[in-house]
Amino acid sequence: MTMSLVSASFERRLSYIVRRQRKLLSRGARCKVTDTGLIVATLRMYMPKFPIKTAIKLIVWAFLFKAYVYAYLGHAEYASCVAALSGPSIVGQAGAWILQPELATVLVADVFKSLGA
Repeated sequence: MTMSLVSASFERRLSYIVRRQRKLLSRGARCKVTDTGLIVATLRMYMPKFPIKTAIKLIVWAFLFKAYVYAYLGHAEYASCVAALSGPSIVGQAGAWILQPELATVLVADVFKSLGA
């Protein structure tokens, strides 16, 4: 083997090690020294954060949409739609329970009606 082939092979292995090290560090690897004195990078366990802000925004938008539909349809038609939803299915019953018009929905629907919805 010539020296250039050995050097190319070494460069390839070295670039692989450097890429792997950068990837580990970018993913939050933790470096620790073993009993032999060798520095080893280990990945941390990935624990995604729950997007609480997004969940709250989604709930608020769903509530506003429910109030808008209540204002648009009126009490009698909205109640009939919710009653039709509460069939034998557990999912339908849960949806009908969530869509029941409570005081806050009625008040926000009145605001929507006053705005012209």
